[in-house]
Amino acid sequence: MKNLSIHTIMHVPFEGLGCIENWIEQNQHSVSYTRLYEEFKFPAQEDFDWLIVMGGPMGVYDEAIYPWLKAEKSFIRKSIENDKTVIGICLGSQLIAEVLGSKVFLNKQKEIGWFDINMTKEGQDLPILKGFEEQFPVFHWHGDTFDLPANGIRLFYSDVFKNQAFLYNEKILGLQFHLEVTLESMKEMVENGSTELIESETIQSAKQILSKTNLIETNNRKMFRILDYFQNL
Repeated sequence: MKNLSIHTIMHVPFEGLGCIENWIEQNQHSVSYTRLYEEFKFPAQEDFDWLIVMGGPMGVYDEAIYPWLKAEKSFIRKSIENDKTVIGICLGSQLIAEVLGSKVFLNKQKEIGWFDINMTKEGQDLPILKGFEEQFPVFHWHGDTFDLPANGIRLFYSDVFKNQAFLYNEKILGLQFHLEVTLESMKEMVENGSTELIESETIQSAKQILSKTNLIETNNRKMFRILDYFQNL
């Protein structure tokens, strides 16, 4: 098996790789980072095999506030054009969707906490989701959504977010939710995003979120299964 060089884009220090870091270590791959909240430089395309784009509280449309978004989108576009495996989580999935020509916009409701997602009929026949249940709870923290990219395959939806995940051209994956979350990273997200935890049917309290730690392990196993799938392509 080839040892992969995996490059990761982080937008904030409290939304890192989570359990993906464990998978990388277990499989003896290497990982490098572009941290956009520090002084940064994107690597050359020939220096990595996979690109993983993490989450953050900003929106893809916030280029006036975060000028680096323009350069990041260009880098993601080049990575797709160079046939890299590209995985986007939360904001990362929204950035991929926009790069692929889709509209990203504010959803009518935020979705924060542990809520069920449902597999689409299209997703049921795909090898990437082999062994996945048709409905299961995942950890959400998002307010923006996107239209499905042209030629993308919708994988999951929830009651309030029509597009929860998509696969594009077999090697490009967008996930709105956080299968990678660990207890430590979940606590950091709750601490840094506490002002968003208002009373709502689709937003859980910090206490509710942190009471569901038993779900982390099953979510992480699903993340590993997805990574194994891409590794074996």
